[in-house]
Amino acid sequence: MERISMLQRGQRALARTLRRPQVRISFDIDDTLACQPDHAAAEGSRLPAFVHRWWGEPLRQGTRALIRDLRRQGCSIWIYTSSGRTPAYIRRWLMLYGIRVDGVVNSNRHQQVLADKGLTLAPSKLPSAFDIDLHVDDSEGVRLEGVDHGFRVVVVCPKDRHWAQKVLHAAGEVQAQLAWQQPHRFPRPVSQRPSALVS
Repeated sequence: MERISMLQRGQRALARTLRRPQVRISFDIDDTLACQPDHAAAEGSRLPAFVHRWWGEPLRQGTRALIRDLRRQGCSIWIYTSSGRTPAYIRRWLMLYGIRVDGVVNSNRHQQVLADKGLTLAPSKLPSAFDIDLHVDDSEGVRLEGVDHGFRVVVVCPKDRHWAQKVLHAAGEVQAQLAWQQPHRFPRPVSQRPSALVS
């Protein structure tokens, strides 16, 4: 009986995942994920402090739980930074906190891809060029670029303690919007009609 119940719960969870469109979300680093101590508290770590001083920067408190929740919703996690930090550095820094990312766009990759597309007067970030559905940043300027160039941005202030809920809400809205706008990309499951009983 318990085994059947666990199987049914697993099937329901799988069905919910299949209904949800996968959203690719990118995060800025400076003042978004890596914050100054006077702006936001840092994530705790099991590793000694000198390891973090040597290999990385403080990670904003709540990031691990947020990434875990977004992954549960089927989201793909990316980093999009205007800095010259290398993808290897960024991946290693986040791995110190147990966070894996699916892709990294730094200033070099941004410039290369935009040059390949022939975009000379491009914005500081262009998430749509990397199939990113939602970008999380602390900059109001990036949000305005999103309005001008047609990409979605959610702005989170470095001092906002409810920033993770804001990102989760925006991700849910994007999932719903994509499911409605792109049914070919995110097909809805076919509902089963109850079979009629014949006596």
